[in-house]
Amino acid sequence: MKYPDDYINKIICGDCLEVMKQIPDKSIDLTITSPPYDNLRNYQGYSFDFEGIAKELFRITKDGGVVVWVVGDATVNGSETGTSFKQALYFKEIGFNLHDTMIYQKINYIPLTHKRYEQEFEYMFILSKGAPKTFNPLLKKNKLGGKKYNPNRPRDYDGNAIRHNRSEELTFKEYGQKGNIFGYIVGAGNDITNHPATFPEQLVADHIISWSNKNDLVFDPMNGSGTTTKMAKLLGRNFIGIEISEKYCEIARQRLRQEVLL
Repeated sequence: MKYPDDYINKIICGDCLEVMKQIPDKSIDLTITSPPYDNLRNYQGYSFDFEGIAKELFRITKDGGVVVWVVGDATVNGSETGTSFKQALYFKEIGFNLHDTMIYQKINYIPLTHKRYEQEFEYMFILSKGAPKTFNPLLKKNKLGGKKYNPNRPRDYDGNAIRHNRSEELTFKEYGQKGNIFGYIVGAGNDITNHPATFPEQLVADHIISWSNKNDLVFDPMNGSGTTTKMAKLLGRNFIGIEISEKYCEIARQRLRQEVLL
């Protein structure tokens, strides 16, 4: 295979660690992926070399590029494994910045019977190679947007009510930047993708919008049923998807064909 003709805007079926070795240094603007973890480390009969993949990701990520690493922890013998934290710290050891620790909230999580609160989230570690070169923040409508308020209100300091010197009336902004907890409905579309852990399409779209620009190169080394590659194409980005399972490679290609994208 020859880069870039045989890689860009293609879904490549193969071992991601071996395929990544063919990608030149500092080629990728944004990676969005979710690895198999803990008791799911053997995937479709294949093993998962986390440290090797992490090092290759650092090598091929552009200066200012971002890796969105979505991961959770299994509970084994009553204790969470902590694998997610270990991976985040290893990324820091090899040179990435842990730019943000975001939460992927599963709005329709499955209740379980156990002596703890229900598990409704995974981590989304935002790893950057230096300072991110791109940030297009998503906005949310403020509950008090458009309403007036007076900053010249009493404030209590050491028991004494002291007024600010400002007397003008101000207006709450209609929109503000989102926080770092993103909530999504999960499981929708699994009948189409036939994959046990499909990304919500909006999750991928939100990160593509946030950390890249049109015509940037978006990468998923564990592409699964192809949500990252599909959303990258829909949003005007180039993409590379690698997937070791022939079955899921074909599903990912089919999803692109259904959208008349490939």
